[in-house]
Amino acid sequence: MLSGPLSILVGASGIAEDNLFAVSTRYVYRFDLTAWGVIHLVVGVALVVAGLAILTNKSWGRGAGVAVTGISMITQFMFVPYYPAWAIPVMALDLVILFALTRFHVGADGGR
Repeated sequence: MLSGPLSILVGASGIAEDNLFAVSTRYVYRFDLTAWGVIHLVVGVALVVAGLAILTNKSWGRGAGVAVTGISMITQFMFVPYYPAWAIPVMALDLVILFALTRFHVGADGGR
């Protein structure tokens, strides 16, 4: 529920073609800023949906959370040349989220 809104914010900024981002012409994963905005917006919405599923204890929430957080981490890595001060901390946050989703599980027996 934290990484999703952050991705939505950077997505909205990219769609609006804000001058906040550095545009490099020699980058392998070169996309238009509007395309990056849409990518981040879609990933952000998927992260929020997965976060809500985890909070409401849906059976598919953890798996969706791991999958979407992994995708978010990859997109943030590809976004580093455009705005490294944003992408690197969000990658670290995604890593912490992945750790939390894959390591800790409270079972039906009360967590024993």
